[in-house]
Amino acid sequence: MFDSLSELIEKIHLGEDSTIEFKRQLPRRDSLADEIAAFANARGGVILIGVDDNGEIVGLGQRNLDQSEKTVVEVCRDSIEPYVLIFSQKLRLDGKDLLKIDVSRSLYLHKSPGGYLARQGSSIRALPKENLARLTQCRSRVGITPPDRQSVPNSTRDTLRRDLFQRFFTEDTAEHEFEDLLLKREFLVREGSELRASVAGLLMCHDRPDEYLYNSFVQAVYYRGTRMDANYQIDAQDFRGPLDQQILDAFKFVHKHNQVSARKEVGRTERSQYSMRAVFEGLVNAVVHRDYSRTASKIRLFMFADRLELSSPGALSNTLTVERLRYGQATRNELLARLLSEITVEDNVSRQVARRYFLERRGEGVGIILDESAALSGKVPIYEQIDETLYLTIFAAKSLQPMHDL
Repeated sequence: MFDSLSELIEKIHLGEDSTIEFKRQLPRRDSLADEIAAFANARGGVILIGVDDNGEIVGLGQRNLDQSEKTVVEVCRDSIEPYVLIFSQKLRLDGKDLLKIDVSRSLYLHKSPGGYLARQGSSIRALPKENLARLTQCRSRVGITPPDRQSVPNSTRDTLRRDLFQRFFTEDTAEHEFEDLLLKREFLVREGSELRASVAGLLMCHDRPDEYLYNSFVQAVYYRGTRMDANYQIDAQDFRGPLDQQILDAFKFVHKHNQVSARKEVGRTERSQYSMRAVFEGLVNAVVHRDYSRTASKIRLFMFADRLELSSPGALSNTLTVERLRYGQATRNELLARLLSEITVEDNVSRQVARRYFLERRGEGVGIILDESAALSGKVPIYEQIDETLYLTIFAAKSLQPMHDL
């Protein structure tokens, strides 16, 4: 909402209403949880941290900006039921730093410390009992169990590997607490009297999720030429394991085959075929947004002499279109997105992709893919949706060396 800076500035000048809230600084956790849940229970909206009630832009220091963003994510996870997915963005207006929090209208009814609240005009109000009953009934029909929270057939509590799920809990978590926490975090779900792994729990906490969810892995192939031909196949690997490991393995596969050219004129100039930061974003998006109910196909990564192709099963979610990918955001697997936003990237990869976590939930990924790839190759990557599969093509940058030197 209010994606352009000019539109946002205009809204600030007009003042608070049912779609936007100003906060001079980050409010207390309970108050912030109430504001976010109230927007989610209504029609969605934006919270701007660093703007006074009168519309004056006061800004936040960099340290406060980083801490505020972290706190917002924690509040959505720990103080609102069920969890609310938000998108945060750091902005600079009039030379001052702001934090923009986008809250979408939710399919669910959310409870915060203040109860069941909704945004009305520029304030929040408790939902009257009659409205609460109607909304609960309406949203329970619309809000069927999200795909990544559904149970996995034939799985049990013991399907989840302790060394993998323990990454999401504190070191001092007691043994008897794990089952309750796994249920609360939705790694496990109840199916009658049985406990089953959820789709997200299995994908993040099992070393071979494809044993339960067929084709839930990444297949990578590197061809010497420009077409798919087994005679020109140089390298092929299937990457299984928890999703974060699949992303890392596929990333390293591309890095290994990402050719770097150089020339010496005044000093040395180097150019790689692909931006590894863009590749990382593409892989994370493919894994987070794929439809894991479509077991006939897998995520495929094909490298050719002139391009990289990445395909992910599943059509775009909701009303999102290929043309709006840079500006719109719709997550099919919100629980998966949350879990990947909690896992840190190993240091050597983190330096290459300029991020600490696998998913930082700012909605910048597609922009990075398009802009950094186009800057290298001179060609804007192409997104296509064909049938029920989303395809991304990134073009390789040309070599810096003259052809006769190759």
